[in-house]
Amino acid sequence: MPVLERRTKGADAVRLLPVRLRTVWKEVVRNRSIYLMLAPYFLIFFTFTVLPVVLSLLVSFTNFNMLQWPEGVGWSNYARLFVRDDVFLIALKNTLLFAAITGPISYIACFVLAWIINELSPKIRAIATLVFYAPALSGNAFIVWTLLFSSDSYGYINAFLIKWRIILEPILWLKDPKYIMTIIIIVQLWLSLGTSFLAFIAGLQTMDKTLFEAGAIDGIRNRWQELWYITLPSMRPMLLFGAVIQITSSFAVAEVATQLAGFPSVQYAGHTIVTHLMDYGSIRYEMGYASAIATVLFALMLGSNLIVRRLLSKVGD
Repeated sequence: MPVLERRTKGADAVRLLPVRLRTVWKEVVRNRSIYLMLAPYFLIFFTFTVLPVVLSLLVSFTNFNMLQWPEGVGWSNYARLFVRDDVFLIALKNTLLFAAITGPISYIACFVLAWIINELSPKIRAIATLVFYAPALSGNAFIVWTLLFSSDSYGYINAFLIKWRIILEPILWLKDPKYIMTIIIIVQLWLSLGTSFLAFIAGLQTMDKTLFEAGAIDGIRNRWQELWYITLPSMRPMLLFGAVIQITSSFAVAEVATQLAGFPSVQYAGHTIVTHLMDYGSIRYEMGYASAIATVLFALMLGSNLIVRRLLSKVGD
């Protein structure tokens, strides 16, 4: 019986398809001015975002060096990634570890700081926002951290530890695999108060204040209940936007690793999926293999976003 019902529903869907297409076309014709205004954006988005993603997926099944016509190799690139490429497995482990730590911590820190700053007076709020957002604006942030973690006795941290006789000789912070990933995580967390932070502040400032009055009438008695039942549900679009930004920045880390630990880093301790992609795409020009790496990274980001979307949908329940 269930099989028969599924077949009946499938036949009904096929039968109703022309009707639905005509309905959609009538809707497009009715709102043609709106679609005409949106057309330039959709054209640019499709040309420079959707089309490259689709082409990258297709190229990932080929052997392509940008000089000869792509040669189909099936799943060989993916088999090479997970079976024969030990460096990729190191990069995958580093990326997952990095994303698991920096993603949630930076996301929560962005919201908590935005929530606290939103309670301040407008002038102090503007100054505090600039102070916390400044690291994301700084183009020379890595110079400061390189000086702090310099491997000689002139590095500020080494100099401090030697002065107080905590250590007797300088520690090779950015050359020792034991410290490289920890330092990269610290620097990334320092840089993470960016777009998500501003989105959360904007969302908090535009909330309808009458919701809190209605909540007080309905029995909400403290700030934590306000946060869970009013603030977070009202900010779901901003929360989702911030989650996408934080997930993308966590999985796409490369500049921090290359600037601090070099490229490649010692024993690949700071190697990530994106630096592996840079290696094969920008240096070796093995575009088929690089596309396979990019596809795996895209799948990780997409899966993480779907999980976060499901979790955010339960906020306030």
